[in-house]
Amino acid sequence: MNDHTHTSVPLWQQLQAVAQALAQVRRGVSGTAALEAVPSGLRPGVQALLFQALRQLGRAQALRAQLASRAPAPLPDALLCTALALAWDPENAPYEPHTLVNQAVEAAKNTRSLAMQANFLNACLRRFLRERDALVKATDNDVHAQWNHPEWWVKRLQKDHPDYWQDILRANNLAAPMTLRVNNSAISRDALQTDWDNHGLSSQAVGEQGLVLDQAHNVRDIPGFAEGLCSVQDAAAQCAAQLLLKDLAIVGQALRVLDACAAPGGKTAHLLELLDHTSEVVALDIDPQRCERITQNLQRIGRTANVITADAAQTKTWWDGQLFDAILLDAPCTASGIVRRHPDVRWLRRETDIDKLAAIQKNLLKQLWPLVKPGGRLLYCTCSVFRAEGENQAKTFVEHNTNARLLPSLGHLRPQSLATSAALTDNLLGDHDGFYYALLEKLPTT
Repeated sequence: MNDHTHTSVPLWQQLQAVAQALAQVRRGVSGTAALEAVPSGLRPGVQALLFQALRQLGRAQALRAQLASRAPAPLPDALLCTALALAWDPENAPYEPHTLVNQAVEAAKNTRSLAMQANFLNACLRRFLRERDALVKATDNDVHAQWNHPEWWVKRLQKDHPDYWQDILRANNLAAPMTLRVNNSAISRDALQTDWDNHGLSSQAVGEQGLVLDQAHNVRDIPGFAEGLCSVQDAAAQCAAQLLLKDLAIVGQALRVLDACAAPGGKTAHLLELLDHTSEVVALDIDPQRCERITQNLQRIGRTANVITADAAQTKTWWDGQLFDAILLDAPCTASGIVRRHPDVRWLRRETDIDKLAAIQKNLLKQLWPLVKPGGRLLYCTCSVFRAEGENQAKTFVEHNTNARLLPSLGHLRPQSLATSAALTDNLLGDHDGFYYALLEKLPTT
């Protein structure tokens, strides 16, 4: 049991904020936006508890249905589900279950709109403590409770990954570690890792340029971060720039590269680290504020790109008519591969989103393909594990474009933690998120 009793903020106050954030997520607000409303002093503790509650929300909702036949109003329901999500499994509870129950009732008493519900919450949670084993057993066959994902999501994974769907769901319910990409144009991975060791930061190598920290740290406390020697980026996302430029970046030859959906700029920075200073990188994003973040991220590594605010699919509005040697298209998607980092995604998404996003991806491929030089390449990627946003998209594209050839690519990477990596032989080694990669080459016209 990890008892975080050292925190100076009373637990009831944190639970109050978690319930409010959870109620917002259930209304369709992203977890990031919901947490922005939390006072900065409370935020780290609230985020940790909210993420844990979101990872156990399926079980909590099934237990709540056992305890109260009618769903309470949104805020009391969110507080009740928060307490159940955090307390149902005593081995992994952040606090002792009785403490959580007492503090949840305290949170209700101290919230004007919840004070009338305090007795109801108290009765439900006391009953839960008394009958815990029987109630958990009664929910064991509920798909939501078993996997903590919507039922449609589980079914979709069973169809798309019949051999691995359980591994994917298990990985999704674990917290992702902090992974950084070493800027090889400034320092070698071994040298940075040794420097970290000397500062008491232990890490494991992953992929070609990654280091996974044994314990997450504030980026400001990571040696070399401020100087641009490393950047936070998951190992699966680090494959994008490497794949696109593999065997393409000839020393001394200036390349023209487009990062089509570039914000917040992690992949743009990686492209620049791998290219020489004569190459030109154009980075596009539709959102001006997110474009600002690209520029800030590039400043830290001491590089610049031509950052343009535009819709990549509306090529007439931004393209200067010069073809690109390489295009990176990290297309908008369901984010079903990065649920470990964003546990709210599974509850925010609707099954209908998949077809809507697949239509956007298809259009982006169609609009950007004419901008690739003959002999050049386009890397299509999404942080999704759904085949409609990955393999099916690439297959359909190649079938309809005779001048497109699929080069050796990574295909679907499934999310995995170090604990589960042994079983997944066709994945990358080590710890990473779920992703899809298809590298397309444009055949010269004969």
